[in-house]
Amino acid sequence: VQLVESGGGLVQAGGSLRLSCAASGSTFNIRSMAWYRQAPGKQRELVAGIISSGSTTNYADSVKGRFTISRDNAKNTVYLQMNSLKPEDTAIYYCHASDLWRRAYWGQGTQVTISS
Repeated sequence: VQLVESGGGLVQAGGSLRLSCAASGSTFNIRSMAWYRQAPGKQRELVAGIISSGSTTNYADSVKGRFTISRDNAKNTVYLQMNSLKPEDTAIYYCHASDLWRRAYWGQGTQVTISS
């Protein structure tokens, strides 16, 4: 499974961004997908996750009510809609996929920078 993120950039606080993660390869084995982020000097943390059916999602407390994860299985793509962005959301955002055997796959990451 290969993952390619896009959609990062620089926006002002209060703005919005939508990240996309396109999966290719053995996508039929993907069980769940998620977005993680890593800010400078901090550990990588889970931002949001979604299972293959799209019926179950989970979010970090820090982004609840502001971020929405969704997936388009026909396009093998997962999205992260980020609204009301804050400077503390600044980080590299990574796409993650887990297959039926719980093997993990990571994208290269996309930089999100929020200016105050």
